[in-house]
Amino acid sequence: MPKKTVRHLDVSGKRVLLRADLNVTFVPGTTRIADDGRIRATLPTIDYLREQGAGIVLCSHLGRPKGRVVEEMRLAPVADRLTELMGRPVKYVKDCIGPEVEEAARELQPGEALLLENLRFHAGEEKNDSDFAGALASLADVYVDDAFGAAHRAHASIHAVTRFLPAAAGLRMARELEMLGKALDRPRRPLGAVMGGAKVSDKIAVLRNLVNRVDRLFIGGGMAATFLGAQGHETGLSPVEPDSFQTTLDILSDAAKRNARVFLPVDFVTAAAFQEDASAEIAPFDHVPPDSFIMDIGPETVESFRLGLNGCATVIWNGPMGVFEWDAFSTGTRAVAQAIASLEDATTVLGGGSTAEAVASLGLASRVSHVSTGGGASLELMEGKELPGVAVLPDEDDR
Repeated sequence: MPKKTVRHLDVSGKRVLLRADLNVTFVPGTTRIADDGRIRATLPTIDYLREQGAGIVLCSHLGRPKGRVVEEMRLAPVADRLTELMGRPVKYVKDCIGPEVEEAARELQPGEALLLENLRFHAGEEKNDSDFAGALASLADVYVDDAFGAAHRAHASIHAVTRFLPAAAGLRMARELEMLGKALDRPRRPLGAVMGGAKVSDKIAVLRNLVNRVDRLFIGGGMAATFLGAQGHETGLSPVEPDSFQTTLDILSDAAKRNARVFLPVDFVTAAAFQEDASAEIAPFDHVPPDSFIMDIGPETVESFRLGLNGCATVIWNGPMGVFEWDAFSTGTRAVAQAIASLEDATTVLGGGSTAEAVASLGLASRVSHVSTGGGASLELMEGKELPGVAVLPDEDDR
């Protein structure tokens, strides 16, 4: 069911508590933002609220300070970057509740924005504490949730706060739900799903859900080793998950029953050491050297995946094909990204986390239909779970 969005709210002259996902990463050892994609993702909602004459009280978490103040996790650098992107000052306070914050919120004029300090400096945030949520809610007249990346968390600024204020989804949240929902529940067919990453166990629930929906399933990344191990093949030094063997065989069996085609790697890029500068070798899937690691899918697999993706009208992708952070082992991920980006008239939806990082680093984000900002949230949605932060938002029909 579509959710009520900020466009359904009367925000003119009101203060809006806008829960954003500003959980950026910093360049190691600095407070310089490494990737401002999540900040940019919420700008359309901020711009809309400004145009409507609302005062904007922005709030977000950053990292995992575990209920205490951690200087390296303050949001001041985010306020500075927001100021640059918006071309106007964004006020910043060094707490998210209390008298100083209340005064700063009261002084907000229409079109102005105030960024609160890291919500997770208070233990009440992750505990979904009602008193903490009420204190946040007292700063505003309405609540808008644009933090899809945190929608799988029942935290105070996402869940409990909706008990105190009229609530709606932000424009980014609405877009995430629309694109992921369409790909999963109302896809144009054939529907292909490309799944990668290190471990099958991390994505068992996703695979179980997807195998009953897709027409073509592509398995890459480290998880491919477990699929091959379950079939009796040697995987060298690459770790496998014996506890997941039966589940992988069940997934293959379920796919066969539905006449869904599964594409497993037919060759790999291997290396004798798990190191960035290790010498790369190509090995068939059934002759992985016993003293080598699987580092990437091989060239024959790349071609198999490329041909299999051709003709797909909808593609979902989550997880890299190898150790893409290292140039020598990024070819498979790069090739799959380019294959998906080159599909004409196809809806292409990419999960967040490392998949989004890979596509952004290759400069291909603008050539796919949607890149999710939510790693864990998009995975749980693909598992078929109801997200707590979405469930509490009113449906569009609830006027």
